[in-house]
Amino acid sequence: MDFLVLFLLYLALVLLGFVMICIGSKTHYLQGLTSRGAQIFSYIIPECLQRVMLRVLHYLFHTRNNTFVILHLILQGMVYTEYTWEIFGLCQQLEFSLYYLFLPYLLLIVNLVFFALTCVTNPGTITKANELLFLPVYEFDEVMFPKNVRCPTCDLRKPARSKHCSVCNRCVHRFDHHCVWVNNCIGAWNTRYFLCYLWTLTASAATMAVVSTVFLVRLAVMSDVYLQTYVDDLGHLQVVDTVFLVQVTAAQVTALRAVCGTAPAIKYLFLTFPRIVFLVGFVMVLSFLLGGYLCFCLYLAATNQTTNEWYKGDRAWCQQCPHVARPPAVEPRAYRNIHSRGLWGNLREIFLPATARYERKKK
Repeated sequence: MDFLVLFLLYLALVLLGFVMICIGSKTHYLQGLTSRGAQIFSYIIPECLQRVMLRVLHYLFHTRNNTFVILHLILQGMVYTEYTWEIFGLCQQLEFSLYYLFLPYLLLIVNLVFFALTCVTNPGTITKANELLFLPVYEFDEVMFPKNVRCPTCDLRKPARSKHCSVCNRCVHRFDHHCVWVNNCIGAWNTRYFLCYLWTLTASAATMAVVSTVFLVRLAVMSDVYLQTYVDDLGHLQVVDTVFLVQVTAAQVTALRAVCGTAPAIKYLFLTFPRIVFLVGFVMVLSFLLGGYLCFCLYLAATNQTTNEWYKGDRAWCQQCPHVARPPAVEPRAYRNIHSRGLWGNLREIFLPATARYERKKK
C-alpha cells in the first residue's frame, strides 16, 4: 500500500479514536463493549503478565510521578532538535524569513513557562484552613452538587464543583481533571495556565508543520520536478504530480531515472530527508489532536463547565445522590449548568479566579 494511503488511514484512525474516546466516555454501550474486550484479553494474556501490567498502569495513571513530564520534555526536545539540525539551516539557505523560522522557538519558550506554571501551581486544594472560603463561591445545584456533603477521605465539607482526586489524594476546588502530562490536577487556580500551555503547544506544532511543509514544497518547485515524467506500475508514462511526490518509493525513483536519465529532486527530497518527512507527518497529526482538544477545552471555558461536569452531566440525577434525603416520590431531575455567566464572565472567572486573589491578599 502506498505511503500516502497509509498515512491518511493512520490519521483517520487516530482522529476517529480520539472522537470515540470523547463520545464513548458518555455512552454506556461503548463502555460495556470496552469492558467485554478487557475480559477477552484477560483470557488470552497470562495472569502473571496481567499483574505486571496492572502494577505498571497503576503506577503511571493512579500515582503521582514524573514519567509523563519527562516523556513530554524528551519528545519536545527530539522534535526541536530535528527542526534545528536540518530544517532551520536548510531554510536559511533557501532565504526563508527569520521571523517564521524563529517563531517555533518563541512559542517553545512561552510554552515551557506555562508548562512549568501548570505543574507547580496549586490547583485549589481544599483544607481545613480554607474550607469556609470555598463554600460560598459556587451555588449548590442539588443535582450534581448537593449541600452538606462531606468528603469521606479528607473529612471536609465539599464545596460545589469540587472533587476529591484519588491520584493526588486531595479535594480540589472547581476540579477539571488530573493531567498526567503535568503531574498535577487542573483546578480553579491553574486552569488559566493549562489553557495557555495547551494553546502554545498547539500553535508550536502547527507552526512547525507549516514551516516544514513549505520547505519541502519549495525544494520541489525549485527543482522543476513537476516538469518530469515517470513510468507507473502499468508501464504508462505519467506526469509527476503531488500524490507521486508524497508517496514516491525507491522503485518509482528508478523508473523516473530510466525515463529522464536522472531523478535528483525526488531522491533529494524523500530519500535524503526521511526524518523531515516523518517529522511533518508527526507534527501534522499532533496539530490535529491538540487542536481538537483545545477546541473542546475552549468550549468548556466559554460555557463555564469542567471536564468532570461534562463527563457526569448526563448521569447526574437526584436519585443517584446518596447523601441527600428525599421522599420516594421525588422525580429525578437532569443536570443543568447554573454557573454560566456569559462568555466574558466565564472567561474572567477562569483567568481571574476570585478565591486566588483573596488568598494573595491574606498572605
